[in-house]
Amino acid sequence: MDPRESHNMKNPIEKSPRSLDQALRPENWKEYVGQATIKENLRILLSAAQGRNHQPEHVLLYGPPGLGKTTLAHLMAKEIGASLRATSGPAIERVGDLASILTNLSPGDVLFIDEIHRLNRAIEEVMYPAMENGVLDIVIGKGPSARTVQLELPPFTLIAATTRISMLSAPLRSRFSGGTFRLNYYTEEEVAEILKRSAHILGIEAGEESIREIARRSRATPRTANYLLKRARDFAAVNEEKLDIKTVKKALALLEIDEAGLNQTDRDILAIIVEKFNGGPVGLKTVSASLSEEEDTIEEVHEPYLMQLGLLERTPRGRTVTKKGHEHIGAEVPRTQQKLVE
Repeated sequence: MDPRESHNMKNPIEKSPRSLDQALRPENWKEYVGQATIKENLRILLSAAQGRNHQPEHVLLYGPPGLGKTTLAHLMAKEIGASLRATSGPAIERVGDLASILTNLSPGDVLFIDEIHRLNRAIEEVMYPAMENGVLDIVIGKGPSARTVQLELPPFTLIAATTRISMLSAPLRSRFSGGTFRLNYYTEEEVAEILKRSAHILGIEAGEESIREIARRSRATPRTANYLLKRARDFAAVNEEKLDIKTVKKALALLEIDEAGLNQTDRDILAIIVEKFNGGPVGLKTVSASLSEEEDTIEEVHEPYLMQLGLLERTPRGRTVTKKGHEHIGAEVPRTQQKLVE
């Protein structure tokens, strides 16, 4: 066979990571696993709006990264047969950028803004009348000669997503009249169901035991689960092995993911607090300096999962490793800390 012909016969979703991630995204509500309460609320919101022949109200989705906020936005747009225009907070640098986006919307469009908390206050203020009254107020000129021009916008629905809802101003949050919904972490069973679907799409033959092992170490997050599945598949392919439980464990060990889903940095945080600061309490700045890692990364990426597992506590005096955290890294709980961490 001609090598070029063989190359052309490859699965098209393998050509780029971007198309691969899109292929794994659920196409309908039935395929979207988990977040049952949110799905039902959104279904009622959309169905009621369609029944009244009105544009659905604006919706705010928030929660940790990788839980499906972007996917929900795509499904909502598909449910009402609307075009989805997607952008992000960091991409909208000036008021003119937002004005260009809003004025180019077609009637009935859904505008999705990811990481909306990164909009600056001046742009937020332009959003208020756009969301509430469907108009865009543009200030032309400066000083005494400045004047305001009001442009009428086509009916649209804004779906915003954020991982830092506290950074949104109260006036902006209050204008999401369709509802504000918090996405929760997934159960191991839900993650396993997502992985089975992903394995089928990717053409991976993985047994129940292998799927369960990956789900157990996925930090209760679908995005992480799919990442681990793809890396385990790659490990099996390169080493010409079947994707059985033994291969999965070897692949995850190479990625330094332990049985609780902790990576090396997670374990380093616990180890530094235990070994250098007697289990805590210790301040975030001190942990950051000791680990040579940014404070925001520790606080937003690593600590939430450590706290979720009960390995770490945030106290008024600083971070403290719990008894369970000591046991996880094989350290003995100091007598002076036993009452505090138990």
